[in-house]
Amino acid sequence: MKHTDSTSFQQRVLSWFDDYGRKDLPWQQDINPYRVWVSEIMLQQTQVSTVIPYFHRFMESLPTVAELAAAEEDTVLHLWTGLGYYARARNLHKAAKMVVNECSGKFPDTVAELCELPGIGRSTAGAIRSIAFRQPAAILDGNVKRVLARHGAIAGWPGKTPVLKNLWEAAEHYAPSHRVADYSQAMMDLGATLCTRSQPGCDLCPLQQDCQAHSNSTQTDYPGRKPSKKTPVKTTAMLMICSPDGDVYLAKRPPTGIWGSLWSFPEVSETDPETAAEYCLDIFGIPPKEITQWQVYRHTFSHYHLDITPTQVILPQAPNTIMEAGRQLWYNSDQPQSVGLAAPVGRLLDQLHQLR
Repeated sequence: MKHTDSTSFQQRVLSWFDDYGRKDLPWQQDINPYRVWVSEIMLQQTQVSTVIPYFHRFMESLPTVAELAAAEEDTVLHLWTGLGYYARARNLHKAAKMVVNECSGKFPDTVAELCELPGIGRSTAGAIRSIAFRQPAAILDGNVKRVLARHGAIAGWPGKTPVLKNLWEAAEHYAPSHRVADYSQAMMDLGATLCTRSQPGCDLCPLQQDCQAHSNSTQTDYPGRKPSKKTPVKTTAMLMICSPDGDVYLAKRPPTGIWGSLWSFPEVSETDPETAAEYCLDIFGIPPKEITQWQVYRHTFSHYHLDITPTQVILPQAPNTIMEAGRQLWYNSDQPQSVGLAAPVGRLLDQLHQLR
């Protein structure tokens, strides 16, 4: 695949960055490998504006990799609640423990070694190496893929291996050996602020003169879209079991799968009230006093829709069954515990609190 001159490409990108690039993002201050790493993980599939307050809170609570490694998993997931893609948080925690226990608390500075840490792929490793260590490395996040696919008219969906290989070749070709941190940030900024999915700002783009998609007016063709298929729909009933004083029963989900290790309502596949009553008899040994089904609403994951029937179950008395430590709890919305909650669970807990 033919590429344009890398020196000219780099110079134009860096000149644009000097004039227009973002330089006041929180992770661009007090730069170190830990802060860069946390920000890069948070920014995966998440917009900058969403990440900023989470990053601030995370750094206030866990300012070093040692403190993250020593933290309870519930603390980490609580700080992540609302960001989604919770495997990122679990992998962040695992990787911090590896850095502390196997690397004497110091981050490795090569792409290969960084990729050995859970949750770090080639592009994230390149970002950490180039931004935190200021060593040459290519990056290829979603924004950079879009810039390079349009510039070189690299056709096809990046999820396909040959297409991804071509994009990495372009990324490696243009990656500079100087001002590497600025270049990495500039490429991400270009995709985020100018070379956007729709209505790209080509007139302001430093790469316009040799961008093949621009010259052919085919910007929206790149990068290629994922082949469409019908998104499956699953159903569940979430049982919002309330004690007489308003505390809500939550159980910790398994460590793998959707919402892994987060606290959630019990779920049953049947949405009829009789199933909810049977659940209470099985778990607590008492029948519910009242059952109310709320309106069904849809929560969408990357690969399926989940239609949730929230079912409020009020018990006549506080159960005297023994709670399994670390697996079950009664959630007090007046003094909420610092635990990780799936987004729909947090939303429903807020609604229950408002009804009290």
